[in-house]
Amino acid sequence: MIKNAPFRFADFESIEFKYGEPNHMVNEYDSKTRIYKYLDKKDSLITDTVKFTKDDLLYLHRKAMELGFWNLDTDMTGPEWQQDSTNSKVPRFYLEFNYKDKSKHITLDADFAGNPRMHDAAKSMIDEVNRMLATAQAR
Repeated sequence: MIKNAPFRFADFESIEFKYGEPNHMVNEYDSKTRIYKYLDKKDSLITDTVKFTKDDLLYLHRKAMELGFWNLDTDMTGPEWQQDSTNSKVPRFYLEFNYKDKSKHITLDADFAGNPRMHDAAKSMIDEVNRMLATAQAR
Protein backbone atom coordinates (compact mmCIF):
# COMPACT_ATOMS: atom_id res chain seq x y z
CA MET A 1 0.00 0.00 0.00
CA ILE A 2 2.76 2.48 0.88
CA LYS A 3 4.56 1.79 -2.41
CA ASN A 4 1.49 3.00 -4.30
CA ALA A 5 0.98 6.10 -2.19
CA PRO A 6 0.71 9.29 -4.26
CA PHE A 7 3.67 10.82 -2.44
CA ARG A 8 6.38 8.45 -1.17
CA PHE A 9 8.96 9.42 1.43
CA ALA A 10 11.65 7.73 -0.70
CA ASP A 11 11.00 10.47 -3.31
CA PHE A 12 10.94 13.30 -0.77
CA GLU A 13 13.17 16.33 -1.45
CA SER A 14 12.17 19.35 0.65
CA ILE A 15 9.60 21.39 2.55
CA GLU A 16 9.00 25.09 1.98
CA PHE A 17 7.10 27.07 4.60
CA LYS A 18 6.22 30.77 4.49
CA TYR A 19 3.96 32.95 6.61
CA GLY A 20 3.07 36.56 7.25
CA GLU A 21 0.93 39.19 5.54
CA PRO A 22 -0.04 38.09 2.01
CA ASN A 23 2.08 40.68 0.20
CA HIS A 24 4.99 40.51 2.68
CA MET A 25 5.61 36.88 3.64
CA VAL A 26 9.11 37.49 5.01
CA ASN A 27 9.01 34.58 7.47
CA GLU A 28 10.22 31.55 5.51
CA TYR A 29 11.99 28.23 5.78
CA ASP A 30 13.34 25.91 3.10
CA SER A 31 14.56 22.50 4.26
CA LYS A 32 16.72 22.14 1.13
CA THR A 33 18.80 25.26 1.87
CA ARG A 34 18.20 25.01 5.65
CA ILE A 35 17.76 28.79 5.77
CA TYR A 36 15.13 30.12 8.16
CA LYS A 37 14.25 33.82 7.99
CA TYR A 38 11.83 35.34 10.46
CA LEU A 39 10.90 38.59 12.15
CA ASP A 40 11.66 38.74 15.85
CA LYS A 41 9.69 40.70 18.46
CA LYS A 42 11.56 43.90 17.50
CA ASP A 43 10.63 43.48 13.79
CA SER A 44 14.23 42.68 12.89
CA LEU A 45 14.73 40.11 10.15
CA ILE A 46 16.75 37.21 11.57
CA THR A 47 18.42 34.63 9.34
CA ASP A 48 19.26 31.28 10.91
CA THR A 49 20.34 27.86 9.72
CA VAL A 50 18.00 25.11 10.89
CA LYS A 51 18.39 21.47 9.92
CA PHE A 52 15.53 19.01 9.99
CA THR A 53 16.73 15.48 10.67
CA LYS A 54 15.56 12.61 8.50
CA ASP A 55 13.28 11.57 11.39
CA ASP A 56 11.76 15.08 11.51
CA LEU A 57 11.02 14.95 7.79
CA LEU A 58 9.61 11.42 8.02
CA TYR A 59 7.36 12.53 10.89
CA LEU A 60 6.06 15.49 8.86
CA HIS A 61 5.53 13.29 5.79
CA ARG A 62 3.52 10.80 7.84
CA LYS A 63 1.58 13.59 9.53
CA ALA A 64 0.69 14.94 6.09
CA MET A 65 -0.59 11.49 5.11
CA GLU A 66 -2.59 11.21 8.35
CA LEU A 67 -4.21 14.64 7.95
CA GLY A 68 -4.95 14.18 4.26
CA PHE A 69 -2.65 17.00 3.14
CA TRP A 70 -2.59 15.65 -0.43
CA ASN A 71 -6.37 16.09 -0.70
CA LEU A 72 -6.53 19.69 0.55
CA ASP A 73 -7.44 22.52 -1.79
CA THR A 74 -4.47 24.47 -3.07
CA ASP A 75 -6.15 27.85 -2.59
CA MET A 76 -7.75 28.48 0.80
CA THR A 77 -7.62 32.26 0.77
CA GLY A 78 -10.13 34.24 2.78
CA PRO A 79 -12.76 36.84 1.90
CA GLU A 80 -10.57 39.85 2.72
CA TRP A 81 -7.95 38.76 0.16
CA GLN A 82 -10.60 38.11 -2.47
CA GLN A 83 -12.11 41.58 -1.94
CA ASP A 84 -8.87 43.59 -1.79
CA SER A 85 -5.70 41.65 -2.56
CA THR A 86 -3.39 44.67 -2.33
CA ASN A 87 -4.26 45.74 1.23
CA SER A 88 -5.07 42.46 2.97
CA LYS A 89 -3.44 42.15 6.42
CA VAL A 90 -4.87 38.74 7.37
CA PRO A 91 -2.08 36.26 8.21
CA ARG A 92 -1.29 33.85 5.38
CA PHE A 93 0.49 30.51 5.46
CA TYR A 94 2.09 28.74 2.50
CA LEU A 95 3.27 25.15 2.80
CA GLU A 96 4.83 23.03 0.06
CA PHE A 97 6.08 19.46 0.07
CA ASN A 98 8.46 18.74 -2.84
CA TYR A 99 9.13 15.28 -4.23
CA LYS A 100 11.20 14.08 -7.20
CA ASP A 101 8.40 14.11 -9.76
CA LYS A 102 5.73 16.29 -8.17
CA SER A 103 4.89 18.63 -5.36
CA LYS A 104 1.87 19.67 -3.30
CA HIS A 105 1.32 23.15 -1.90
CA ILE A 106 -1.42 24.95 -0.04
CA THR A 107 -2.09 28.61 0.70
CA LEU A 108 -4.18 29.21 3.81
CA ASP A 109 -5.48 32.53 5.12
CA ALA A 110 -6.40 32.80 8.80
CA ASP A 111 -9.87 34.02 7.80
CA PHE A 112 -10.61 31.15 5.39
CA ALA A 113 -14.36 30.58 5.56
CA GLY A 114 -14.62 27.38 3.52
CA ASN A 115 -14.96 23.78 4.67
CA PRO A 116 -14.07 23.71 8.42
CA ARG A 117 -12.58 20.21 8.23
CA MET A 118 -10.29 21.33 5.41
CA HIS A 119 -9.29 24.43 7.38
CA ASP A 120 -8.59 22.38 10.51
CA ALA A 121 -6.47 19.83 8.63
CA ALA A 122 -4.44 22.57 6.91
CA LYS A 123 -3.98 24.49 10.18
CA SER A 124 -2.93 21.31 12.01
CA MET A 125 -0.32 20.58 9.34
CA ILE A 126 1.01 24.14 9.51
CA ASP A 127 1.13 23.96 13.32
CA GLU A 128 3.13 20.71 13.13
CA VAL A 129 5.67 22.21 10.74
CA ASN A 130 5.95 25.30 12.95
CA ARG A 131 6.41 23.13 16.06
CA MET A 132 9.07 20.98 14.37
CA LEU A 133 10.84 24.12 13.19
CA ALA A 134 10.94 25.49 16.75
CA THR A 135 12.21 22.13 18.05
CA ALA A 136 14.92 21.89 15.38
CA GLN A 137 15.98 25.49 15.99
CA ALA A 138 16.32 24.82 19.73
CA ARG A 139 18.79 21.95 19.12
